[in-house]
Amino acid sequence: MSMTKKVAAEFLGTFWLVLGGCGSAVLAAAYPQLGIGFAGVALAFGLTVLTMAFAIGHISGCHLNPAVSLGLWAGGRFKSSELLPYIISQVAGAIFAAFVLYLIASGKDGYTGGLASNGYGEHSPNGYPYMSALLIEVVMTFMFLIIILGSTDERAPKGLAPIAIGLGLTLIHLISIPVTNTSVNPARSTGPAIFEGGIALQQLWFFWVMPIIGALLAGFTYKWLGKETK
Repeated sequence: MSMTKKVAAEFLGTFWLVLGGCGSAVLAAAYPQLGIGFAGVALAFGLTVLTMAFAIGHISGCHLNPAVSLGLWAGGRFKSSELLPYIISQVAGAIFAAFVLYLIASGKDGYTGGLASNGYGEHSPNGYPYMSALLIEVVMTFMFLIIILGSTDERAPKGLAPIAIGLGLTLIHLISIPVTNTSVNPARSTGPAIFEGGIALQQLWFFWVMPIIGALLAGFTYKWLGKETK
């Protein structure tokens, strides 16, 4: 598959992840009486990855996340030469999705400017401090990459990886939405932060550094864990 098609797929997939996941949080989570709540938002994020894995997994691998690309690289599953094009397309897709979501959400009277950005301290959904946010983002991204690397291993059951990965991301959100609004994905954090500005943009560095640390640790760990020995 050509690099042009791969990065186009990553752009489209990351657009869907941010629009579907953050869109559910902004437009549907607190809808009076019929709101989907945290559980619905968690499921929405999982469903975006599950559906895109089936739709574009055979084209680009369906990373949709700079941390995933770097984790797969650390695990020996991804070429160094493709890292930068993938990351650029993922971030671009996330920013475009946030722009579309902003246009939709801002059309309603009373819109306050939120786009489900990530944060810690005063910007955490439930007031969790820096260290709590650090631990949850590193650990959750670590586990997400272990799920991805394990379920896509050539020895794993065939055709079921999208389900495991989608449900894994759902579980991660069920655990961590109250702490940071769940990033585990620098691109997902970047799109909303750019349009929200303020503290969301000030804390954006954190949601690049911590997921990447967790992903790299998982990549190196699975490279050792999954290696067959005689």
